[in-house]
Amino acid sequence: MRYRIWLLSVLASVSVGASPLPAQALLPHTTRINFGNLEEQALNLAREAAQLAQFEQYDLALPRARLAAQLAPKAYQTQGILGSIYLRQEKYAEAIAALNTANTLKKDEPTILFSLGAAYLRNKNYPEAISNLKKGLNLEPKAASAMFDLGNAYFLTKRYDEAVTTFNDVLNLDNKFWAATNNIGLVEYERGNIDQAITKWQNSLKQAEKVEFLAAEPTLALATAFYRKGDRDKAIQLAVQAMKIDPRYGKIPYLVENLWGDRLVADVQVILSHPQVKQILDESDLSTRQVTKVRPR
Repeated sequence: MRYRIWLLSVLASVSVGASPLPAQALLPHTTRINFGNLEEQALNLAREAAQLAQFEQYDLALPRARLAAQLAPKAYQTQGILGSIYLRQEKYAEAIAALNTANTLKKDEPTILFSLGAAYLRNKNYPEAISNLKKGLNLEPKAASAMFDLGNAYFLTKRYDEAVTTFNDVLNLDNKFWAATNNIGLVEYERGNIDQAITKWQNSLKQAEKVEFLAAEPTLALATAFYRKGDRDKAIQLAVQAMKIDPRYGKIPYLVENLWGDRLVADVQVILSHPQVKQILDESDLSTRQVTKVRPR
């Protein structure tokens, strides 16, 4: 499981204390600036941008966030929200720049450090990711999602023992955090501990069921492990189930994006080429192309 699902954001931490925006405020409108109190208006704009971002209306959120940062460039809230929106849009260089500015303005805000760590992680600068996540966790040690990101950073730098320890720390804080258990399985498989990986992925599925989530990733990972151990029928059954849940996991780049290691990626390719599994993937690709073709411009 990659980090984006557990993305930490500064959006929740930079409220300016105003009441929630009414529904009509989420509609496009021309921003009017009263030059009497720029910082107050900038914070309101930033709050509005944050709420729009929560609805994934980034085309509306980003201009407001940029304007807020221009009006109040020395307010950590405006820079933090701007950086967080860039991060959600996967514009990592811009996110890092804005979040670094926010961190310079307020060094003791853990959510900014968490978002900065997440941005560095996505930008594959793992030493900076680890450094910022650890600084944030020193300030807020019970932030499970940030700890999960730190575990992923350790995993990506092959610091496997530290990764497993950190994922277990996540589970001590939240025993339903199925992605942490899943990722311990990823680590163990790369270390050649297939039976241990199987146990972790089975536990991960049980945790996911408790939160009513169908988890394609540990299902496909289990299929790969069982196929490797020679239980081909069970493996194909699980792989078909996984592709029906989420066919994106049938794409190797998506698996790599989700932190699958070299050994697991090499082993899963045999399963993904199986006729029963490939048929589901082909049908999914066809359905996607048809939807794209008829989508109005």
